[in-house]
Amino acid sequence: MAPPRLLVLALGGTIAMMKGDAGGVKPGLGADELVAAVPELAGLVEVRAETVAKVASPSLTLGQLYALAARIQRDTDAGAIDACVITQGTDTIEESAFLLDCLLEVAIPVIVIGAMRNPLMTSSDGAGNLLAAARVAAAPWVRESAAELGVMVVMLDHAYSAFDAVKAHSARIDAFGAPQSGPLATLIEDRVLPLARPVREWKEQVRELVGTSPAARLAQRNAAVALIALGLGEEGALIDVILAAPDRLGYRGAVIALMGGGHAPSWLADKLGRLSAAMPTVGAGRMGGGPLLRKTYEFAGAEIDLGRRGLIPAGRLGPYKARVLLDLLLRADCDTTKVRAAFAACE
Repeated sequence: MAPPRLLVLALGGTIAMMKGDAGGVKPGLGADELVAAVPELAGLVEVRAETVAKVASPSLTLGQLYALAARIQRDTDAGAIDACVITQGTDTIEESAFLLDCLLEVAIPVIVIGAMRNPLMTSSDGAGNLLAAARVAAAPWVRESAAELGVMVVMLDHAYSAFDAVKAHSARIDAFGAPQSGPLATLIEDRVLPLARPVREWKEQVRELVGTSPAARLAQRNAAVALIALGLGEEGALIDVILAAPDRLGYRGAVIALMGGGHAPSWLADKLGRLSAAMPTVGAGRMGGGPLLRKTYEFAGAEIDLGRRGLIPAGRLGPYKARVLLDLLLRADCDTTKVRAAFAACE
């Protein structure tokens, strides 16, 4: 049997760093160089490599990711590839992988990887992550279940659902995990061992609301979403500015990073209610794990109160992924009722 045809798309990031001019490192390696560093790929997969960008991941844009999704969709629909691995910086992997999962309608493995240690460091992890991703992509059970698994993040010999994957440490080599669900698979020797199956009702709801293969249709639309994090003593001046501006500063929606089980300071409750009346406003837990409460606390600014004022709970999604999903829904002209339905499926 011929090995699967793997498309490697390189975007830059730590995995692709080279020596800089001021003692640090900077993006510079391309897809061919990343593949050449992993000779074990020969025989495992048939690789086609392409450099899409050479940037640090904080500088990736939603537009680039929509274009990337459209490219992967076209190649898959044309039967040109059997799997795809995207290499990028780890700073935004959890957002980009989730956005790709929202946009793609494919039945092939799609995997996002990066590295915590650049190629100039001792024990750099980029080559190992690329090999692990190729092994996951080539595993028969993964290929058979690709549509059910969705986009995955593979780091340090574990495969995670894009919905649940998070970067939980700034620098450790084991920075990635899925605290809410655990890994979907683990790698031992050259084996890919299944551990779990993801919950995908949210994907079905998003598909119903935005349609199939939305990347190409929605790439050129604009749906700026404000992200406002609440901390101890926050007075909400940014909310005041948005509400006072005739054009809402260009924002079509907002995500509020809430405290605890979905709480805000009591004095912000009225402002959040007015913001919810002005635009779809989603509340997500600032801790990034666990679904929000719905009917436990009823003090001013608690989840019962904020729900009555129109705030939409994000379910299990943290604020960064919630922002990506709200952006997509607004690009598709979903109203508040449809936005609420999409996030209700994200428990």
